[in-house]
Amino acid sequence: MRDAATGGSPADRLSVAAGAVALVLAVWASLWIAESRNSATGETRPPDVTLPGDLDGFRPDLFYLPDDSLLGFVAIPEGPFIMGSDPGVDRLAFDLEWWGEGRVQGTVELPRFHMARFETTVAQYGAFVREANHPLPNPGSLSAPADHPVTSVAWTDAVAYARWLDGALRENPATPPALRLLLDEGWRVALPSEAEWEKAARGDDARIYPWGDQPPGNRANYRASSTSRVGSFSCPDCAHGLSDMAGNVWEWTRSPYQPYPFDESDDLETAGTDALWVMRGGSFADNEQFVRAANRGGADPGARRAFIGFRVALVR
Repeated sequence: MRDAATGGSPADRLSVAAGAVALVLAVWASLWIAESRNSATGETRPPDVTLPGDLDGFRPDLFYLPDDSLLGFVAIPEGPFIMGSDPGVDRLAFDLEWWGEGRVQGTVELPRFHMARFETTVAQYGAFVREANHPLPNPGSLSAPADHPVTSVAWTDAVAYARWLDGALRENPATPPALRLLLDEGWRVALPSEAEWEKAARGDDARIYPWGDQPPGNRANYRASSTSRVGSFSCPDCAHGLSDMAGNVWEWTRSPYQPYPFDESDDLETAGTDALWVMRGGSFADNEQFVRAANRGGADPGARRAFIGFRVALVR
């Protein structure tokens, strides 16, 4: 599987000549084939997953989501925000963060959405694997402590988790009323778009990092050897009160990797020539240049890496 160089030019990326419809169908086909193999071979027993009986701050009866009225989803208000980087302000900016045509940044208008406060954890993903009988190609995905971010998950896995969680929350009678109301109103669980991720990370003031313009210091898990517990780095100045939007693990989005300016309406049109999918935020192994809110990475949808995870959002 290929990973895009996070600091390279979009023109350097390899592309796969496949139609947009074919790519989307391939994603879902891979999930269906895995389920069919289990049925055909009689392998209906869920994977052997050990989950904790209790986990501080999380609800075991609701798939180990955070214990609050929206199960960890935080409202990000509608309105414009500045996307991309100005190299005159951010000396660490990569050229793939520029909008071109004389514009170093762009303004994007987004409707309200809700972003998960934490990255998807080992316990949350383990509940999915067990309940949905989802394949676990890399057992190491669940080897970290239960409250660490899950890693070594492909884009297809992240999409499958979001789809499963959406249905599971609708069916579970314990889902809090405030969240159930949103689901009944047409909100759904999905990966965030690249723009949604960046707005959630940096707010509407074009800050370089989720907390401001200064390097991480002790606000993020970076230049490290492994993941840390989600939310373990205190960041009272972080936009919207979200945790680990810098470092810990790269996070998949639902956006194909393509040059700016950002326009979600053309995602399916370009997916056939952009077989990489955007991931954001940098990881525990990266330095301060890669954990900036505007930095962009990309990887093949089947890539499973020890530094790639995800978080989900509520969108409509």
